[in-house]
Amino acid sequence: MPTAIQPTHLATHTPVMLRQVVELLRGCLDRPGAVLVDGTVGLGGHAWALLDACPQTRLIGIDRDGAALAEAAERLGSFGDRVHLVRARFDELGAILDELSIDSAQAILLDLGLSSLQIDEASRGFAYSHDGPLDMRMDDRQSLDAAVIVNTWDRDALVSTFRDYGEEPHAVRVAAAIMNAREAAPITSTGRLVEIVQAAMPAAVRYGSGGHPAKRVFQALRMAVNDEVVSLAAVLPVALSRLAAGGRLAVLSYHSLDDRLVKQSFQQACRDRAPRGLPVVPESMRARFKMVSKGALRPDHGELGDNPRAASARLRVIEGVIP
Repeated sequence: MPTAIQPTHLATHTPVMLRQVVELLRGCLDRPGAVLVDGTVGLGGHAWALLDACPQTRLIGIDRDGAALAEAAERLGSFGDRVHLVRARFDELGAILDELSIDSAQAILLDLGLSSLQIDEASRGFAYSHDGPLDMRMDDRQSLDAAVIVNTWDRDALVSTFRDYGEEPHAVRVAAAIMNAREAAPITSTGRLVEIVQAAMPAAVRYGSGGHPAKRVFQALRMAVNDEVVSLAAVLPVALSRLAAGGRLAVLSYHSLDDRLVKQSFQQACRDRAPRGLPVVPESMRARFKMVSKGALRPDHGELGDNPRAASARLRVIEGVIP
């Protein structure tokens, strides 16, 4: 079968750990009627490669970002009715599959990173390296954006957000600086927020080699705006419950908070449910899943040379046990 051709005029997009994702999922997809759910279809890079490698597979692609979904539709257009795209949060997975009368999927993929469209477009407000409106919404239909959080949330809420979602050690200093700055004028741009955060940091952080001083704050705000931790915690048990026997769930994480949640969920799913000390584990209480690899997989050196943004990626894969 000839390889499909991707449109060349779309946004530049380099899917993270593409080779590993295809290798790990194609075995359970290369069969008649196989269903792939890409819960974060983004610009369609991973989905395109899997559809191309597995000609008997159909895709249910989910994303809350309307702009990304439009580009995915164009990129995946050559696959015709094998593709069904839905604008929704991935924690709506169960309802989406029910509506499509799909009981289970042979493979489910969640890529928890930002797309190049979101990072590189200043008007989206995700990046500390571009000056733009303080937005960070993946779904522009929602009312909560980063400007609302920065300008209206109280000190304690800001501190908790920066600590819990960004693991920012200087959360108190940053929150105080934001509170002081917004008294003079609302903070409406990413550039202004970067200035405030940088000024609040100790000199060792401002001039050190530990990355951009605003990186953790921006991460925390993005996660709060898009309710990312709650969504991930909600989708993991649903994804596991809708995975076919022998099917695989793959999750790409980019920071410790998400990866820890995925790791704990997978470990729990791979444990027997029998009480400790039981000499024989009944069939009904045996683990329904097994780890595909020991620990998280990482990008190889070749990929890191071509795509430095992949450096923090962690890929974990779990497989449903065939009875």
